[in-house]
This record gives sequence, structure tokens and C-alpha cells, in this order.
Amino acid sequence: MKSYFTFIVTFFLLASCAYGAPKKDAEFIEGESKEITIQNAEHELAKIKKELTRDSSIWTKSYNSYMAYQSSRKSLREVQRRILELKDRRTTAERRLEIEALQAKEKILTDQIDAFRMQGTSPFASLLKPDTVEEAPKITNPFGIITGFSYIKRLDSQYKDYEAKAEELREITDVMERQVALYRQLMKLNPKADYEVELDATLLQIEKFKLALDTLTSTADVYGKRVESIEAKLNKEIKDQLYKLLNIGSVIIVLFIIAFLIKRIVKRYITDNERFYMANKILTFVTVTLVIVILLFSFMDNVGYLATVLGFASAGLAIALRDWFMSIIGWFVIVFGGSIHVGDRVRFVKEGMEYVGDVLDISLLRITLMEDVTLTTINTNRRAGRIIFVPNNYVFTSMIANYSHASLKTVWDGIDITITFESNHKKAVHIAKEICRKYAKGYTEITRKQMNKLRDRYSLKNSNVEPRVFTFIEANGLKVSAWYLTNAHATLTLRSTISADIIDAFNAESDIAIAYPTQTFYTGPIEKKKQPVMEDA
Repeated sequence: MKSYFTFIVTFFLLASCAYGAPKKDAEFIEGESKEITIQNAEHELAKIKKELTRDSSIWTKSYNSYMAYQSSRKSLREVQRRILELKDRRTTAERRLEIEALQAKEKILTDQIDAFRMQGTSPFASLLKPDTVEEAPKITNPFGIITGFSYIKRLDSQYKDYEAKAEELREITDVMERQVALYRQLMKLNPKADYEVELDATLLQIEKFKLALDTLTSTADVYGKRVESIEAKLNKEIKDQLYKLLNIGSVIIVLFIIAFLIKRIVKRYITDNERFYMANKILTFVTVTLVIVILLFSFMDNVGYLATVLGFASAGLAIALRDWFMSIIGWFVIVFGGSIHVGDRVRFVKEGMEYVGDVLDISLLRITLMEDVTLTTINTNRRAGRIIFVPNNYVFTSMIANYSHASLKTVWDGIDITITFESNHKKAVHIAKEICRKYAKGYTEITRKQMNKLRDRYSLKNSNVEPRVFTFIEANGLKVSAWYLTNAHATLTLRSTISADIIDAFNAESDIAIAYPTQTFYTGPIEKKKQPVMEDA
């Protein structure tokens, strides 16, 4: 019986040991796993806190400022309450020092509240308000297209920035909800730990952030619709102006094509290069003027306003730019009057200076001359080859001579040769005339035909075109003046040739002697006539 009892006791003891050991191991393993979970949660929570603290988000900064404002207000109320309590009690040195310290703290808190006062009752008042949309420009001409595109780009940028704020706020809210989940998990795993205060603060923050997110989302919808409306209006105006610009461009292109065709026709039927050049200049001027008028009337919203502005501007410009206006009027006189053409040889006299040259161009403001070697440059200027710019207004104030006006391309030129009184002057006149007739024959015939054409335009009383020779008594002898017709651009060449031939012809005659300042010496009887000895004076 005793052995049986011992066996039973032993059995129960062994069974008890066998059952108790696994239970303790399971409890140990479960505790260790729980500790690891708590550590992981706290580690992740620490990371989230660090991320939120380190984050430079404007939402976090604004909320921290709001909380600082609320905390400062709470502290200020407590300080003011404490000051009132101390003032109600009997004044002592210790209480007086405490009151002074509290008053200093009150001032600091008041300054802090003033610094954060802009937060008010809402931590995100300034962030929730979208950027002010400027008044959309009215695109009334193609030049405003660039302004319209710039405005649309700026508007899109503002809207994208506002949407970026909403996305940033949504991300922060998601992180904070993860933080709340971790707090709740930790409270279940470790009820003894104090996570409730931090959980409540986070929940309050999430509530503020979600409210701001809802407001931001609804505002973004309204803001987006307004942006779409403005952009649709601007795009329509831009489209209208592009069509208008296309139409104007088409009209201008057609105008240039017509001008080009007219120039081709004019070139075919006008063989004179000078007339074609002038016709080309007039067509170009008319085309450019029409283009300017089309652009002005197409792009100006108020033509009456344009006329008023031009009226006042013209009054001032007429005084300030008098010479320019006179040059423009002079251009009309020159072009439509036909007094000067491109290619003509002209002479301008201004302030005692003479300029002879060929007209290279007649622009709206000036005449361009190429100075040639002429008798004027030889005797007066001693310079040639210069480009001379003559303002068109000089046609009203200065003397202008045209050597090749209209169809008359020849001029009279003369050569003076003095012979002695004893020379056979009749023979000299005949020789000079024959030489002039020989070299000027072609120009004489050309001039005769030109003079017949000019009778319809001008009153011509003397139309003799044959060479002329005149004789005049001078101090040193008899001057033979021979005149002939020559081309205005070949005067010096023909003068040089005729002068050389006349000298050779006179020297070949024994009864003709060229005179120059002389003295006569007699070495024999007075009755005996001696031939004069010629000496240089």
C-alpha cells in the first residue's frame, strides 16, 4: 500500500513537471516577441517624429506656429491670473520680486503672441487662400498673343503650385495617420506606457490637417474651374487674332505679288533705265505705304483716337522735324515734278560751294550724288570721287542745275583761244568752227531731234544747234570763242580733244599766231617793219 502511494505521488510530480515546463517556455517566447514588436513600433514612431520635425513643409511650420500661438496665449492667461492673485495679497518683498518677474514674462509672451497673431484661429488661413488671379488681358491685336500666352503660363503655374500644396498636405496626413496607428498599437502592447497624451495631440493635429485638406480640395476645384474658364476665353481670343493675322498676312502677300507683277510689266514696257528706276521706287513706296495703312487700321482699336493722336503729334513734329517734312515734300516735288532723275548730272550750289555729280539715288529724305571729274572740280574744288548727300529740301532753297534734264542729254561747252591782232582771224574762226563741227556732229544731230521733242513742252525761241564761234577784242589780242554741243558726261574728254586739234591747226598756219602777253622790240630804222619777237611775260 505504501509503495502504491509512493508511485502515485511520483507520477503526479513527474506529470506536473512535464506539463509546467512547456508553458513557461511559451510564455517566455511570447514575451520576447512582444518586446520586439514594441521596439520596432517605437523605432518606426521615432523615425516618423524625426521626419515630421525635420520636414521643412510649410504646413508643419504653420501648424507649429499656430500651436506656439495657442501655447503663448494659455501661458499669458496663467501669468496674468497669477499677477492678479499676488496683487490681491499683502505686498511683501518676495511677492514684489515675483510680480516683476511675472510682468517681464508677460511682456515676452505678449511679443510672442503679436509675432504669431497672423495665425489667428486657423493655422492654415494664409495657405488655404489661392493666389490672386490678375485681371485677364484683352487680346485685341496680334501683338497681344504673346501677352496672352504669358498670362496662361503664369495662371497654370499658380494652379499647379496650389495643387502641389494639396498633395503635400495629403502626404503629411497619411504619415500622421500611420503615427496614430503606431500609438494605438503601442497602447495595446504596453498599457502601462503613457502614449495617450501624444495620441490626443496627434489626433488633434490630424483633425486640423484633414479640415484644411477638405477646404483645400474644394477650393482647388473652384480655382481650377475658374482657371479653365479664363484660359478658354483667352484661347478663343488668341485663335481669333491668329486668324486675323493670317488674313492680314495673306492680303500683304497678295499686295507684294501684285506689286512684283506690276514691276515686271513696267520693266517690259519701259526701256529707259532711269524711268524704270523711278517707277520702281514709286511702286515700292506705294506698296510700303499701303502695308503700313493696312496694319494701322487692322491693329488699332480706335481709329478716331489714332487720328487725334496723329493730329497732336503732327503739330509737334512739324516744328521739331521741319527739315525732315520739307525733305519729304521735296521728294514729292522731285519725283512727280520730274526735275531730277536718277542718272542725271546735276550741280548744287550751297553756301558758296559747288558740287557736280551724277544722281545715284533719290530717297525719301535726300539725293545721293557721285562726284565726277568735271571742270568745276578742276578749277574750284580740286577734289572728286566723293559721295555727296543733298537733302531734298534744298530744291526750295538752293540753286540746282541739271545738265541732262528730261530727254535733253547734251550741253553747250566752249573753248577760248586768243590770237594776235596781226593774225588772220577769219581763217582762225573758220578752222575752229570746222574742228568743232567735226567732233560735235553726232551730238548736234542728237540735240536737233531732242529739241524738236521739247517744243511741245517748252517755248524754244532759238533752236540753232550748229557750232558757234565768236570773236572778241581783248588786251593781248583777239579772243576766238568756239562753242559746240557735247554729252553732259563727256565734256572734259571732248574739250581736251578739240583744244589739242585747234592748237595744232593754228600752229600749222603761218598767218595765225597764238597770243599771250608780249613785248615788241625794234632794232633798226623805224620805217622798216620788223616781225615781233614773242617772249613770255
